[in-house]
Amino acid sequence: MKEKNIVLLKKILQSEGLRYTNQREAIWREINSSREHRNADEIYFSVFKKGTKVSRATVYRTIDVLVKHGLVKKIDGVESGSLYENKLDREHHDHMICIETGKIIEFYNKELENLQDQIAKEKGYKIVRHVHQLFVKPIKS
Repeated sequence: MKEKNIVLLKKILQSEGLRYTNQREAIWREINSSREHRNADEIYFSVFKKGTKVSRATVYRTIDVLVKHGLVKKIDGVESGSLYENKLDREHHDHMICIETGKIIEFYNKELENLQDQIAKEKGYKIVRHVHQLFVKPIKS
């Protein structure tokens, strides 16, 4: 992981009144090591398997802080609970979530993004961030 990402983590933790610890760094490294959508327990077990003793509470608190500061995206509405993905150094994308299989399909559509911006502007607003999740099911022929 890039040193600038560790510096960013330290600044964020400090701004939240939290100490920088090896456990929090391990959580941050774990989230950054994957492009998968994982729940907090999966992140916890992966960090633990790699040799860092960390509590679930620390995992949840650290993830919450990373979500709050826009470094991790939280995906709600899935059967397995909230899922998380790294946002740092990634292109913006939205999600389709299959309600039958739980599969998450990432997508980006420039026309849709422009339409959202246009609607906000027509209403007198500018979009600063958004969460776009479509819940889908397979079309049966």
